Amino acid sequence: MKKIKIPSFTLAGLKLEGKTINKNNQSKKDCGNLWQQFENNNTFSLIPNKLGPEIYAVYFDYEKDETTPFAYFIGCKVSEDTPLPNNLSTLVIPSQNYEKITAKGKMTGCITEAWKLIWKSSIPRTFGFDFEVYGEQSRDWNNAEIDIYISVKE
Repeated sequence: MKKIKIPSFTLAGLKLEGKTINKNNQSKKDCGNLWQQFENNNTFSLIPNKLGPEIYAVYFDYEKDETTPFAYFIGCKVSEDTPLPNNLSTLVIPSQNYEKITAKGKMTGCITEAWKLIWKSSIPRTFGFDFEVYGEQSRDWNNAEIDIYISVKE
Protein backbone atom coordinates (compact mmCIF):
# COMPACT_ATOMS: atom_id res chain seq x y z
CA MET A 1 0.00 0.00 0.00
CA LYS A 2 1.22 3.43 -0.90
CA LYS A 3 -0.07 6.90 0.09
CA ILE A 4 -0.28 9.50 -2.70
CA LYS A 5 -1.96 12.85 -3.41
CA ILE A 6 -3.95 13.04 -6.65
CA PRO A 7 -5.11 16.38 -8.10
CA SER A 8 -8.73 16.96 -9.08
CA PHE A 9 -9.95 15.43 -12.36
CA THR A 10 -13.20 15.08 -14.32
CA LEU A 11 -14.90 11.90 -15.50
CA ALA A 12 -17.64 11.42 -18.10
CA GLY A 13 -19.86 8.35 -18.08
CA LEU A 14 -22.82 6.74 -16.31
CA LYS A 15 -24.06 7.39 -12.79
CA LEU A 16 -26.13 4.82 -10.92
CA GLU A 17 -29.63 6.15 -10.31
CA GLY A 18 -30.01 6.57 -6.58
CA LYS A 19 -27.65 4.83 -4.19
CA THR A 20 -26.73 1.25 -3.42
CA ILE A 21 -25.55 -0.57 -0.29
CA ASN A 22 -23.15 -3.42 0.59
CA LYS A 23 -25.97 -5.55 2.04
CA ASN A 24 -27.64 -8.68 0.66
CA ASN A 25 -25.45 -8.44 -2.49
CA GLN A 26 -27.35 -5.26 -3.47
CA SER A 27 -24.24 -3.29 -4.52
CA LYS A 28 -22.92 -6.27 -6.50
CA LYS A 29 -26.22 -6.37 -8.41
CA ASP A 30 -26.56 -2.59 -8.90
CA CYS A 31 -22.93 -1.98 -9.84
CA GLY A 32 -22.94 -5.06 -12.10
CA ASN A 33 -26.05 -3.76 -13.90
CA LEU A 34 -24.39 -0.37 -14.45
CA TRP A 35 -21.32 -2.13 -15.90
CA GLN A 36 -23.61 -4.10 -18.24
CA GLN A 37 -25.28 -0.86 -19.33
CA PHE A 38 -21.84 0.74 -19.86
CA GLU A 39 -20.74 -2.23 -22.01
CA ASN A 40 -24.02 -2.92 -23.87
CA ASN A 41 -24.50 0.74 -24.86
CA ASN A 42 -20.83 0.99 -25.89
CA THR A 43 -20.54 3.99 -23.56
CA PHE A 44 -16.75 4.02 -23.81
CA SER A 45 -16.95 4.95 -27.51
CA LEU A 46 -19.62 7.63 -26.82
CA ILE A 47 -17.35 9.59 -24.46
CA PRO A 48 -15.66 12.36 -26.48
CA ASN A 49 -12.12 13.65 -25.90
CA LYS A 50 -11.01 10.89 -23.54
CA LEU A 51 -7.68 11.66 -21.86
CA GLY A 52 -6.74 7.98 -21.81
CA PRO A 53 -8.03 4.43 -22.32
CA GLU A 54 -8.68 3.75 -18.62
CA ILE A 55 -12.15 3.20 -17.17
CA TYR A 56 -12.84 4.45 -13.64
CA ALA A 57 -15.38 2.96 -11.24
CA VAL A 58 -16.07 5.44 -8.42
CA TYR A 59 -17.67 4.94 -5.00
CA PHE A 60 -18.72 8.25 -3.45
CA ASP A 61 -21.32 10.21 -1.48
CA TYR A 62 -21.15 7.68 1.35
CA GLU A 63 -23.75 8.35 4.03
CA LYS A 64 -21.19 7.25 6.65
CA ASP A 65 -19.02 4.27 5.75
CA GLU A 66 -19.04 1.05 3.66
CA THR A 67 -22.03 -0.27 5.63
CA THR A 68 -24.31 2.60 4.55
CA PRO A 69 -25.68 3.71 1.14
CA PHE A 70 -23.30 5.22 -1.40
CA ALA A 71 -23.33 6.43 -5.01
CA TYR A 72 -21.54 4.74 -7.94
CA PHE A 73 -20.20 6.03 -11.27
CA ILE A 74 -18.40 4.46 -14.25
CA GLY A 75 -16.56 6.62 -16.77
CA CYS A 76 -13.41 7.91 -18.38
CA LYS A 77 -11.16 10.88 -17.67
CA VAL A 78 -11.95 13.95 -19.81
CA SER A 79 -11.10 17.65 -19.74
CA GLU A 80 -13.60 19.61 -17.62
CA ASP A 81 -15.00 21.56 -20.60
CA THR A 82 -15.80 18.46 -22.71
CA PRO A 83 -19.31 18.69 -24.25
CA LEU A 84 -21.24 15.48 -23.63
CA PRO A 85 -24.17 13.67 -25.23
CA ASN A 86 -27.38 14.01 -23.16
CA ASN A 87 -27.27 10.43 -21.88
CA LEU A 88 -23.89 10.90 -20.14
CA SER A 89 -23.02 12.53 -16.83
CA THR A 90 -19.88 14.08 -15.39
CA LEU A 91 -18.29 13.59 -12.01
CA VAL A 92 -15.50 15.76 -10.59
CA ILE A 93 -13.11 13.92 -8.31
CA PRO A 94 -11.63 16.46 -5.90
CA SER A 95 -7.94 16.56 -5.01
CA GLN A 96 -7.46 14.02 -2.20
CA ASN A 97 -4.90 11.83 -0.48
CA TYR A 98 -5.17 8.16 -1.35
CA GLU A 99 -3.92 4.79 -0.27
CA LYS A 100 -3.26 2.73 -3.40
CA ILE A 101 -3.99 -0.99 -3.33
CA THR A 102 -3.54 -3.27 -6.35
CA ALA A 103 -5.92 -6.18 -6.83
CA LYS A 104 -4.35 -9.06 -8.78
CA GLY A 105 -5.83 -12.29 -10.06
CA LYS A 106 -8.94 -13.59 -11.75
CA MET A 107 -11.75 -11.09 -12.37
CA THR A 108 -14.01 -10.19 -10.67
CA GLY A 109 -13.06 -12.20 -7.61
CA CYS A 110 -9.74 -10.40 -7.11
CA ILE A 111 -11.58 -7.09 -6.71
CA THR A 112 -14.07 -8.56 -4.24
CA GLU A 113 -11.20 -9.99 -2.19
CA ALA A 114 -9.30 -6.68 -2.25
CA TRP A 115 -12.36 -4.82 -0.95
CA LYS A 116 -12.85 -7.38 1.84
CA LEU A 117 -9.25 -6.72 2.93
CA ILE A 118 -9.81 -2.94 2.73
CA TRP A 119 -12.94 -3.19 4.90
CA LYS A 120 -11.02 -5.19 7.54
CA SER A 121 -7.94 -2.95 7.40
CA SER A 122 -6.93 -0.05 9.63
CA ILE A 123 -6.62 2.35 6.68
CA PRO A 124 -7.69 5.82 7.96
CA ARG A 125 -10.48 6.20 5.39
CA THR A 126 -12.36 9.45 4.81
CA PHE A 127 -15.11 7.86 2.67
CA GLY A 128 -14.67 10.60 0.09
CA PHE A 129 -14.23 9.45 -3.50
CA ASP A 130 -12.78 5.92 -3.77
CA PHE A 131 -12.12 4.49 -7.20
CA GLU A 132 -10.86 1.54 -9.23
CA VAL A 133 -8.83 2.08 -12.41
CA TYR A 134 -9.28 -0.45 -15.20
CA GLY A 135 -6.31 -0.03 -17.52
CA GLU A 136 -4.41 -2.22 -19.95
CA GLN A 137 -3.46 -4.70 -17.19
CA SER A 138 -7.12 -5.42 -16.41
CA ARG A 139 -7.95 -6.75 -19.89
CA ASP A 140 -6.86 -10.36 -19.20
CA TRP A 141 -9.65 -11.53 -16.89
CA ASN A 142 -7.64 -14.60 -15.84
CA ASN A 143 -4.64 -12.54 -14.73
CA ALA A 144 -5.88 -8.99 -14.10
CA GLU A 145 -4.37 -6.07 -12.20
CA ILE A 146 -6.66 -3.26 -11.02
CA ASP A 147 -5.52 -0.30 -8.96
CA ILE A 148 -7.87 0.76 -6.16
CA TYR A 149 -7.51 4.23 -4.65
CA ILE A 150 -8.97 4.70 -1.16
CA SER A 151 -9.46 8.28 0.09
CA VAL A 152 -7.53 8.76 3.33
CA LYS A 153 -6.77 11.45 5.90
CA GLU A 154 -3.80 13.79 5.41
